[in-house]
Amino acid sequence: MFPKNAWYVACTPDEIDGKPLGRTICNEPIVFFRGPEGQVVALEDFCPHRGAPLSLGRVVDGKLVCGYHGLQMGCDGRTVAMPNQRVRGFPPVRSYPAVERYGFIWVWPGDPAQADPARIHHLHWAGHPEWAYGGGLYHIRCDYRLMIDNLMDLTHETYVHADSIGQKEIDETTPTTHVEGDEVVTSRFMNNISAPPFWRMALRGAGLPEDQPVDRWQICRFSPPSHVMIEVGVALAGRGGYHADNKDKVYSIVVDFLTPETENTMWYFWGMARHFKPDDPELTEAIRKGQGKIFSEDLEMLERQQRNLEHWPDRQLLALNIDAGGVQSRRVIERLIAAERAGATAGAAA
Repeated sequence: MFPKNAWYVACTPDEIDGKPLGRTICNEPIVFFRGPEGQVVALEDFCPHRGAPLSLGRVVDGKLVCGYHGLQMGCDGRTVAMPNQRVRGFPPVRSYPAVERYGFIWVWPGDPAQADPARIHHLHWAGHPEWAYGGGLYHIRCDYRLMIDNLMDLTHETYVHADSIGQKEIDETTPTTHVEGDEVVTSRFMNNISAPPFWRMALRGAGLPEDQPVDRWQICRFSPPSHVMIEVGVALAGRGGYHADNKDKVYSIVVDFLTPETENTMWYFWGMARHFKPDDPELTEAIRKGQGKIFSEDLEMLERQQRNLEHWPDRQLLALNIDAGGVQSRRVIERLIAAERAGATAGAAA
């Protein structure tokens, strides 16, 4: 269902400031907290005493104190102390590689020996003074691959997001898809069209006319294990489109980190990195709210789709030309899972 030897976004830093956070990632119940030096710690969410979730406890001086009987856990998963008890023989719990980078907490749920932080998805815009970012988190009851399908085929915008970013030209423009190693890219370019409501708001916010024809682009990039970055924007028509001068366009990167919780539930970390008027916090919040509303429109569709697929598990789904991005992305995922299984089998045999 999902590769485990990979870095996934687990949470945002504010979610673990001063308190533990329990979150299931790839079927692994994990508790996140900050150690004595402020470093991120990820442990199995299981108290070795009576099996209580450690996430129901509290953090004291960088130690995680179980909320059931006061057992104290260290950052390495070993029991440090417990009131009036000897703890030397307590079994340790599993620890997971975790890194704080780019404004997110990343976790590696697989083999810790392979957890190289250099493999964390590079975000060139994060922390850059010319870019602004705003985002949020949704919990969705669906297979994370359904969201990959959704994001790699933006044809649905015409119907699901008719009042915000959808327009008929999306249907009328054939996308192109190609594979670059483990990355899948689907592109759509629409020229000399009217800007939909969301982009009219963005043009207005950037001080550009909103009532003139524009050239619009959507470039969806899937990167394993489950990240989709979408370059989106509009430029005043005839100014070069995607390659137009910054003064003639507004463009952003739609940020989508899709973290599997279980086989049929997921955590959706969404946001938008903006390369215009980065020093305008009011615009950042307006775009964040607008984007949050747009993405919330997908939730019912995806959850109902999941329920249908569970009800009719033997139904064969159709794959059209517009589905190429999702189909190719799934093939990448399947290849990575097969390689993991082959490696595990070889290791067991040795």
